[in-house]
Amino acid sequence: MNKNLSMFGMALLILTLITAIILGFMAGPTSPLTWILVAILIAIPFLHRKLSARSYLEWKDEYSVGIDSIDQQHRRLVNLINQLHTAVTYSTGEEFEREALDELVDYTKTHFTYEEGLMEQNGYPDFDEHKAQHKQMIEKVGEVLAEYEKDQDTAMNNALSYLSDWLINHINGTDKQYSSFLIGKGVK
Repeated sequence: MNKNLSMFGMALLILTLITAIILGFMAGPTSPLTWILVAILIAIPFLHRKLSARSYLEWKDEYSVGIDSIDQQHRRLVNLINQLHTAVTYSTGEEFEREALDELVDYTKTHFTYEEGLMEQNGYPDFDEHKAQHKQMIEKVGEVLAEYEKDQDTAMNNALSYLSDWLINHINGTDKQYSSFLIGKGVK
């Protein structure tokens, strides 16, 4: 409902501006107010795009753990989070939102399995603790999915916020801790 209200507000603003511009041109095309309204109407999509782009995740070199296969998977997770963000922000519908979330959750599980396999094969000493963090994250996402049945907008926004923060903090925290160990074992 929040998204719909926001979209309705944007549509109402644009409709009001168009009406004011038409009335302004009918009164006389030389009015500076009319041209200011035209400029505002033209600027709205650019401003909206600029403001919404700030909330997307962007891969930074500082997120690299130094193991190419894991970095590629982390980049894919960032892209999937951004895909979910697009689905939520632009009211693409429940089906697309759910597909985006399901794809993100499925790929996250695939990534965790791969990462845990590398750690286990190479005898990483903090394997159990790291695996527990993965399990805790999956459980939290399960809670969000349960919340989705009650309040879709809130659940999706909570999922998006949680997943974005968790991924970056996890990469920069515990993932960087195991990377030097695995690199030392010859994993590239």
